[in-house]
Amino acid sequence: MRAALFVTCFNDTLFPGTGQAVVELLERLGVEVSFPEEQTCCGQMHVNSGYAEQGTALARRFERVFGEAEAIVSPSASCVAMVREHCPAVSDRVYELTEFLVDVLEVEDVGASFPHRVAYHPTCHSLRLLKVGDRPLRLLRAVQGIDLVEIDQAQECCGFGGTFAVKNADTSMAMLSDKLRHLLDTGAEVCTSADNSCLMHIGGALRRQRAGVRAVHLAEILAAQE
Repeated sequence: MRAALFVTCFNDTLFPGTGQAVVELLERLGVEVSFPEEQTCCGQMHVNSGYAEQGTALARRFERVFGEAEAIVSPSASCVAMVREHCPAVSDRVYELTEFLVDVLEVEDVGASFPHRVAYHPTCHSLRLLKVGDRPLRLLRAVQGIDLVEIDQAQECCGFGGTFAVKNADTSMAMLSDKLRHLLDTGAEVCTSADNSCLMHIGGALRRQRAGVRAVHLAEILAAQE
């Protein structure tokens, strides 16, 4: 099978290792991966900030760039949600990574090994818009050596929400404090998620507190063979 990687501007700019992990993982599973170099932002940031015209223009560009792809895979639930809603020409071919692995490739054990204590944070977009359910957890449970622990009140927002964290900083930080308290209670070495945006928010606070907990994207765990 062939799939085009929609890496997202966020990952491309700040977390390129996540895109590399997706390619490594998919190729290990026999998928032929392409990377359309013309890809840019899908327009989510613009639409969410009230710039509908500019966001729609980027969505139309996304359709042109990925129009011939057999399948489009992305390690970002929030960007996939944007494309599904605003890019009708390709909406039925775009998948968040865990959806693609479980529903399309029909695999849960991807051959990963990651001997660490890991807590999974389900992001708002993956839960409430994509409704990925337990797909990420099914994949994580199959990882060799992992000690997967549950965060109390895991489905509560971490407080990021894109521009929400900037425009409502005090509220955002209060929400983040609750998330960190529950995360640290697990004794996890690693916090993982399907969106690096949330992990950036959580990970930044963990570093400031010198908590000794790493924020690692789900794709990087699934690609790991430690």
